[in-house]
Amino acid sequence: MNPSTLIGMVAGLAVLASVLLWSAQDPMLFLNLPGLAIVIGGTLAATFISFPLKEVLRVFKLLGTVVRNEKLYTQQDIDELVRISRLWIDGKLPQVERELEHVRNPFLRSGVQLVIELNPEEDIMDFLEWRVARLRAREHAEAQLFRVMASFAPAFGMIGTLVGLINMMFLLGDGNMTVIGQQLAIALMTTFYGILLANLIFKPVAVKLERRTEQRIILMRMVMQGISMMCKKRSPSLMRETLKSFVASYEDEIRDMRPAGANGAGMQVKSGRAGGATDA
Repeated sequence: MNPSTLIGMVAGLAVLASVLLWSAQDPMLFLNLPGLAIVIGGTLAATFISFPLKEVLRVFKLLGTVVRNEKLYTQQDIDELVRISRLWIDGKLPQVERELEHVRNPFLRSGVQLVIELNPEEDIMDFLEWRVARLRAREHAEAQLFRVMASFAPAFGMIGTLVGLINMMFLLGDGNMTVIGQQLAIALMTTFYGILLANLIFKPVAVKLERRTEQRIILMRMVMQGISMMCKKRSPSLMRETLKSFVASYEDEIRDMRPAGANGAGMQVKSGRAGGATDA
């Protein structure tokens, strides 16, 4: 499991449990199944209306992606590029083709295949750039789905609250403040559910998916740089150092993206397989 996701889940549940157990006379008052059904059901209904069925059905797979500790094999991609480039410079085309059979990164494999077929560098870069743009657009839509759900959930929470308030109005004539207070608490529960789902699940998942996309695109850019150097038949040693510097520069830029005066080291890109390369 992704460590940060695990920490967030545990912290969120701990905070919620502490609020329910220590600040409420009866924690069961926070359980309102009809209100929860309004929020979840309404959010799903609006999401199905807003997005194609195929995209909505990917929600559970995307949740699994956020929870899973996905590795990006940067160093392996660099080693494969350098090894294949050395064979290409030496004119060992059959060995290059054999090496390609063992490359697991389809983005890298496609680029090298275009190089050994002697396509112009400009055409190769245009094709790879299109692959990057396609991945960015697709994964932006996936993150946007959760952002839209985060906007729907509080809205349906308010709808549930309005329904509860309407029911409460019919009890005002009786003058029973105890019953009126209970009905008001129940009415407010749907707003609580909506805000909780939006800010503890939907928005964090969207942010996580966006950060994942950024890392994948960085690594795809690294592969593109290696393919460009292979087209020019640059030295494999120069390629290795260039690609290492390429990734390191992005890591430095990410670490520098923090508020003034912050002392944190920032987020460090892990070495691993460029997940964007799976966009075949």
